[in-house]
Amino acid sequence: MELRHLRYFSVLAEELHFGRAARRLSISQPPLSVAIRQLEESVGARLFERNSKEVRLTHAGEALRISARRLLLQAEEAALEARDVAAGSAGRLRIGFVGAMLYRGLPQALRAFQARHPAVRITLAELNSGVQIAELLHDRLDLGFVHTSRMPPELQHRLLLSEPFVCCLPAGHALARKRVLAPADLRNQPFVLFSREASPDYHERILSICADAGFLPEVRHEVRHWLAVVSLVSQGMGVALVPQAMRHSALRGAVFRPLDRAVAQSEAHGVWRSGPPNVLAERLLQGVAESLAAEAAS
Repeated sequence: MELRHLRYFSVLAEELHFGRAARRLSISQPPLSVAIRQLEESVGARLFERNSKEVRLTHAGEALRISARRLLLQAEEAALEARDVAAGSAGRLRIGFVGAMLYRGLPQALRAFQARHPAVRITLAELNSGVQIAELLHDRLDLGFVHTSRMPPELQHRLLLSEPFVCCLPAGHALARKRVLAPADLRNQPFVLFSREASPDYHERILSICADAGFLPEVRHEVRHWLAVVSLVSQGMGVALVPQAMRHSALRGAVFRPLDRAVAQSEAHGVWRSGPPNVLAERLLQGVAESLAAEAAS
């Protein structure tokens, strides 16, 4: 059974006249008769009673008429949806992000994208970089925002942002009285550190900043999200080096101070699976890049 057969059948079921149905379909009567006969053979039932005076539906034909109309409508809707997805005006986007992206313009970019593409369904998942990479490899995400440039060959990435680390301190800490800190000022301070398992790159960068200043940090707590790092610091449980964007977290009890020298940068990358282009993912990634650039320029 072909959609063409169902379309011919539906028109004939409406017209109940081979000549008029053939004209509507822009074909001659013989191909229409052949198509109806093939459909009847496929169904295994006679669909029309016809003689020299009239054409009418059988009971089987009447039953098929309702189902055929529904199937043709579904096929038309499926084709429209496919065209909309290909054009980037409809579809679904599964987005992963590290928590710091909430303070780097991601919500604003998503809001603007959704306003331009109201038919696109977006699902968000806050995941660390390693989990996002695994989810992308298993085709459970369409686009990720991560802290690492270490990618398997199946993935592509784009650098979106490079920003300095800053020191995060409890508001009442003695070092909070200083406007600018040197990394060496943090010697002998208890550290809250981003987990190596969650992001090996960030863990190593923070350790390297301390090592370059001549000390190894006394790590008291390791957590998996930057907001958790800032939250623990705000409760007086240590100090931390965090991406500059975390200054916008506005957690009471935490203050941020710049470092007096250039150190390893905090990076944000957009990452996606190699293969046929995903128009929606490309547009969202460009929107995030523009949002970050606008914020950096302000």
